Amino acid sequence: MKVAVFSVHNFERDYLIKSNAGRHELILLPTPLSESTVALARGCDAVSIFTADNAKAGVLTELSRMGINYVAIRAAGYNQVDLKKAKELNIKVARVPAYSPYAIAEHTIALILALNRKLMRAHQRVMDLNFSLDGLVGFDMNGKTVGVIGTGKIGTVFIQILRGFGCKVLAYDEFKNPIVEQMAGVSYTDFDSLCKQSDIISLHVPLNDGTRYMINSKTIALMKPGVMLINTSRGALIKTKDVIEGLKSRHIGSLGIDVYEEEEGLFFYDHSDADILEDDTISRLMTFKNVLITAHQAFLTETALTNIADTTVSNLDYFSRRESSPNEISA
Repeated sequence: MKVAVFSVHNFERDYLIKSNAGRHELILLPTPLSESTVALARGCDAVSIFTADNAKAGVLTELSRMGINYVAIRAAGYNQVDLKKAKELNIKVARVPAYSPYAIAEHTIALILALNRKLMRAHQRVMDLNFSLDGLVGFDMNGKTVGVIGTGKIGTVFIQILRGFGCKVLAYDEFKNPIVEQMAGVSYTDFDSLCKQSDIISLHVPLNDGTRYMINSKTIALMKPGVMLINTSRGALIKTKDVIEGLKSRHIGSLGIDVYEEEEGLFFYDHSDADILEDDTISRLMTFKNVLITAHQAFLTETALTNIADTTVSNLDYFSRRESSPNEISA
């Protein structure tokens, strides 16, 4: 099977090549898939896309016209794909449902600890030969209440780590996880109560119509003054401008994000030679000393990259045999 692999980054290239082991003809393209680049897939049997690619109706229609009926997503999320249009065009879509929940959960913990103990500021001081400890006071994780929104695989691993710190955990999910229900020190509650009682709130839900902007001015107002807010899931779960207002008023004590609602074309690329960062919103976020931003790297471990590549190639194997992949998704 000949496959146009869009948005290939150097960090994943070798993993894809190794997992493929010559089984498919991979056309590795650094270019994102969009209406202006879809023609690069001409002559292929399938395309593979990443998180910021565009597989909406117009792109899918053009892929169908070219005889391409398979899309392999190299991620768990699939909000970049118009599934209804894919079904209408009889285009099969498969994803990587789980690659390493530990990678995401551990990165979430890293953000929390770095913000709490002000590690970035401490490091900068030491590099300037300033060994003062003033302004670097943090808090013990032990005994703190952490609200976990979403108790799927990643949320569950995150909760397990929190229990090791001695945290009290409040969980919220539309569908309760029986594994989480049996954990000592963890209790399910409603969304509003979680917001009101939590010292730290971390998001681990997919992006859909029900979760988009679930963190906004109204829900922020419910939160404890000084709350720490963490998002390693999807950028549009939080309304960024409302969070900025929460930071300015000091109602939000600190923010850690690995995702950003306007990250397309920004994250995963080197813009260090640019004179001006044109995104005013993230530019404002970057001015806060109590904000820590990583560029969608929570998944970036050897284990996760290997699993992503292996599952993607497996999905292509199913496609090439005209068989249904267990990882297929539909509208």
